[in-house]
Amino acid sequence: MNTAAQPSQGRKRPNILFLFTDDQRFDTLQALGNPEIVTPNMDRLARNGTVFTQAHIMGGTSPAVCAPSRAMLLTGRTLFHIPPSFAVPWSVGKSDRGQCPYVTFPERFREAGYTTFATGKWHNDPPVFARGFSHGAKIFFGGMSDHLKVPVNDFDPGGKYPKNEQYIGKKFSSDLFSDAAIEFLEGYQDDAPFLMYVSYTAPHDPRMAPKKYADLYPPDTISAPKNFMAKHPFDNGEMTIRDEQLAPWPRTPAIVQREIAGYYAMITHLDDQIGRVLGALEASGRADNTIVVFAGDNGLAVGQHGLLGKQNLYEHSVRVPLILSGVGIPKGKQSDALCYLLDVFPTLCDLAGVSVPDTVEGKSLAPVLASDTAQVRDSIFCAYRTFQRMVSDGRWKLILYNVKGKRTTQLFDLKNDPWELSNLADDPTHAGRVAELTRLLKEWMAKTDDVCDLDKPNWT
Repeated sequence: MNTAAQPSQGRKRPNILFLFTDDQRFDTLQALGNPEIVTPNMDRLARNGTVFTQAHIMGGTSPAVCAPSRAMLLTGRTLFHIPPSFAVPWSVGKSDRGQCPYVTFPERFREAGYTTFATGKWHNDPPVFARGFSHGAKIFFGGMSDHLKVPVNDFDPGGKYPKNEQYIGKKFSSDLFSDAAIEFLEGYQDDAPFLMYVSYTAPHDPRMAPKKYADLYPPDTISAPKNFMAKHPFDNGEMTIRDEQLAPWPRTPAIVQREIAGYYAMITHLDDQIGRVLGALEASGRADNTIVVFAGDNGLAVGQHGLLGKQNLYEHSVRVPLILSGVGIPKGKQSDALCYLLDVFPTLCDLAGVSVPDTVEGKSLAPVLASDTAQVRDSIFCAYRTFQRMVSDGRWKLILYNVKGKRTTQLFDLKNDPWELSNLADDPTHAGRVAELTRLLKEWMAKTDDVCDLDKPNWT
């Protein structure tokens, strides 16, 4: 544990407010250089805190990338070290669903004396939820729904959450979950610190923002991305997955502009709701001793590289927003330290003076908060199912594909080509770089017990 990050002697442990969004890409905040989107409350968190501009997920073992992503965040463990029963619970038998032998960060903070509260999306089934939270409201056990018809459960102290006790929330999802969070803040009188997990289903499709917000984004005023393509240049293994069927082929600039406009409208509406929660925190008198975490569970293509979904390893899909703000957090700081969402668990433990469980594989970002030069990782590894693998050292990025026996290699110079348009893999001058990154990729795969073997014909 980094003792320098612990609360100073005599000061109460900080409260924690975790604001988690669904399918929000890393570059969808105005404060981070996107002039076309309106996000004043997210921007305020960025100005008043520290932004990790190179935060990643490790990928997914299922097209529903958000479920394994959340499992990694909650346990602080890497992709192949979380059980399918928790990461993709629908893939196992009914009696095993939602089981996990590892402690989650809500569970650890509850053990440490925190009051733990949750509202919103929980994509990993009820058993582990019940272990982690002492309070809750408007809980959605699922992946996606109509935002005006979210099936939710009230908090059950017994942790059963039977289907027959679900009911439909009567407001837009972002309003529904924000209301629950505000009600908790307004009624909280305990001396114990709290940990709030507010998990939104926006801006995940269906993109159906209220008209007030949709009207802010006429599609013809939205820029098509620089890496717009009518179709992805080769079969990446998921060309016709559900997410890709949300718009027709070939993609056109107008189709993509329409999709982005709907996406931005969802984010701006969500931003307003987050502003309400932050206002309630300030009105409670507890903001001065609260750490606010703002993060997304995975990115989304929304028209980049000819794709719409997140079932790929390009920057738009594996990089996410991650901001820490509040007590003890440097203000107005941006860090390009390579990190994962699964690093949040040990970071929060360090900042709150809570011991980190031995099962956690993430690396605390407390040293990065304390120094302008500290790094905790020198490379990032990502995987998608059994046919996409990626490694990056922050500048050079290698993606390998093995789809139905056809292998494809991509090499990108992220410093000079952040939109990942120029594939340098076949350039003879970069042969040594491809070989070195392939070696690094194999090291990562071995270290994380990846199910694939790059030397086998189909990797499996």
